[in-house]
Amino acid sequence: MRTYIFKLYKAKRNKKLHKVINIAGIIYNHCIALHKRYYRLFKKSLNIYKLQKHLTKLKKIGKFSYFKEVGSQAIQDITQRIDRACKLFFRNLKHKIRTAPPSFKKIRKYKSFTLKQAGWKLLKGNIIEINKQKYKYFKSRDIEGIVKTITIKRDTLGDIYLYFVCETNENKVLARTGKSVGYDFGLKQFLTASDNEDIKAPLFFKQNANDIKKANRILSRKKKGSNHRRLAKIALARLHKKIANQRKDFQFKLANDICKKYALICIEDLNIKGMQKRWVEKYLISIVCI
Repeated sequence: MRTYIFKLYKAKRNKKLHKVINIAGIIYNHCIALHKRYYRLFKKSLNIYKLQKHLTKLKKIGKFSYFKEVGSQAIQDITQRIDRACKLFFRNLKHKIRTAPPSFKKIRKYKSFTLKQAGWKLLKGNIIEINKQKYKYFKSRDIEGIVKTITIKRDTLGDIYLYFVCETNENKVLARTGKSVGYDFGLKQFLTASDNEDIKAPLFFKQNANDIKKANRILSRKKKGSNHRRLAKIALARLHKKIANQRKDFQFKLANDICKKYALICIEDLNIKGMQKRWVEKYLISIVCI
């Protein structure tokens, strides 16, 4: 499987997609409420097929007729996600792993809905039709393979992305000879190499620190609840997103260069959660001693 990600052009018609995502969030919360109520009454998880039949009946009632805007396959995907989350929760409980059941989400923070075979159509160029509405997207490369699902996803800034999951023939990994290297991750030094060709950390946050300070000052001066504060908040979020994109771009390009240069790459296996627990315990002990 391979995933292709494209960003939609900004347009007024995108409001319709935001509306559909909001409705998907309402359906998600409705399903969660049914799961919680069913478990409270019968002490077991709600069957996915019963839930899907219930939602099909709800769509025929006038009060819930707006559920039809999401599409039957998208609703089916929501129920499947909740079902997987519930099964994982009970599995973790069985193995005494710290866990939490799937819970409600704020509608404005709900991010996506997924379409399978129906509800969308790829047109010539960089145009896609979703629910009989055409949208333009930034097409950076051609889509290869058979498209299995398409996910319409929005981020915290309101930008909408298309995620195409395609079934493709994976390239065979052939054995090759060449140089080998070992890397150690660090904070000050990004990668410490065994052949002394170390890679310094780019420090993108430090490079953009002045712009972030300025954006924070502008945000702090705005009146709470005002439209100007909302716009200033978005401007600050865009700066942080820019830094995250710079980091991602640097890491992918660096990984590509390293793979071309070396035949064998050894990297330490870090247990991040274990390290967090260990260092937090040490920090607390030092505070108590002081």
